Amino acid sequence: MRAAAPRTGLGMVGATLAVASAVLIVGLAVAGLFGHGGSPYVGIFAYLVLPGVFVLGLLLIPLGAWLERRRVARGEGHPLPVFDLNDPRTRRRLVVIAGLTAVNLLIVGFATYQGVHVMESPQFCGSCHSVMAPEFTAYQRSPHARVACAECHIGPGAPWFVKSKLSGAWQVVSVTFDLYQKPIPSPVHALRPARETCEACHWPAKFHGDRLEVKTIFAEDAPSTEKKTVLLLHVGGAENEVGPPRGIHAHVAPGVTVRYLSDPERKTIHTVESVYPDGRTRLFTTAESPKVRPPPEAWRTMDCVDCHNRASHQFRQPGPEVDLALASGRIDRTLPFVKREAVKALRTEYPSHEAAQAGIEEALLAFYRAEDPAAFPAREPKVRAAAAALAQIHAWNVWPSMRISWGTYPSLRGHEDAPGCFRCHDESHATAEGVTISQDCDLCHAVLAQEEVNPKVLGALRP
Repeated sequence: MRAAAPRTGLGMVGATLAVASAVLIVGLAVAGLFGHGGSPYVGIFAYLVLPGVFVLGLLLIPLGAWLERRRVARGEGHPLPVFDLNDPRTRRRLVVIAGLTAVNLLIVGFATYQGVHVMESPQFCGSCHSVMAPEFTAYQRSPHARVACAECHIGPGAPWFVKSKLSGAWQVVSVTFDLYQKPIPSPVHALRPARETCEACHWPAKFHGDRLEVKTIFAEDAPSTEKKTVLLLHVGGAENEVGPPRGIHAHVAPGVTVRYLSDPERKTIHTVESVYPDGRTRLFTTAESPKVRPPPEAWRTMDCVDCHNRASHQFRQPGPEVDLALASGRIDRTLPFVKREAVKALRTEYPSHEAAQAGIEEALLAFYRAEDPAAFPAREPKVRAAAAALAQIHAWNVWPSMRISWGTYPSLRGHEDAPGCFRCHDESHATAEGVTISQDCDLCHAVLAQEEVNPKVLGALRP
């Protein structure tokens, strides 16, 4: 093989980049096998940045050799290397090149696989601090904190994987040049159909019977009186139920299809069409319903996320957050009016998390210093601990830099934070015959106790 060796400046740079990046990729991979993976940025560097450097180095080696040949043979055309397989030295070189190529392909393949793994990790998804920090923080507090983001946002199969990476390319551009909206709108039109992902774990047809739910709240009086609300939730939706589908999951029961028309954010539903297992169809309309039937693509078929819209990214209101803190002991209930003052401090607007931390502490200290000056010295540690807990609650739910405040992302599961169920169950959606979608509370639950101090039903259940 009569060819110039790639010992040119450009070729040597390429060889150096390729060897150095390969050593780093293998070294970091070995470190990961022994539990020394480090931060998520190590994975991004090892399997996204370094492979690019490695491939660039490999490309520079033949490019340098080709440029060197052109320089040597300038004026004689564009010489290409001649491979003479009768020459033992040429055969040895080809064997070495083939071996190195196999090793290079192995490194690139391994790095590509690991790169995809890194890109689907929650740490990678949450690595855009200013953009994804609110959602990532909420995700870490959710019941799905052990479910990787990609399992719900992408799911199995190649088509949605490719679609997600294409949309992710634009997201990189929008983050780089600050083109994204604040707050980021919920991607209700870009999510994979929920029944393809949610029902990999949750199967509504198998959820049947009733489920007891006990809610603990605290009053805004001096002792922050603890009260209980006890609900018997009619979950329903089972495929082996006798009679028509009943309960909450009747919307997605076998043989039932519910479709609707709404505003783009799906917060106001003006037309509902229900198809029942026996083939009956009912169309419920309101004054806002279109006079001409829209095309099929305009309809949305109801699935899990129409109610469970914040299943993995829950932003709570001040009241429930303080109730949780009081119930868990993070805020001391012996502080007079602590529920009232805590909610008041949280609802105050602050320009940043740091300002919220200082403002909440200042507000609580000022109140308790004035409320009982003699008792304040003994209470001060409890007040400061309560202020720290409230600052953390504020940091979980409010992000001034992203224009996220209380109620920006309401939950539609129920009807406390937002209309939720009442988007349809309002007695205003009616058929031509006058049949309405009922607002009867007993459709979904039976109230066994409503904000009672010592509910009798709990006494019977917990003797």
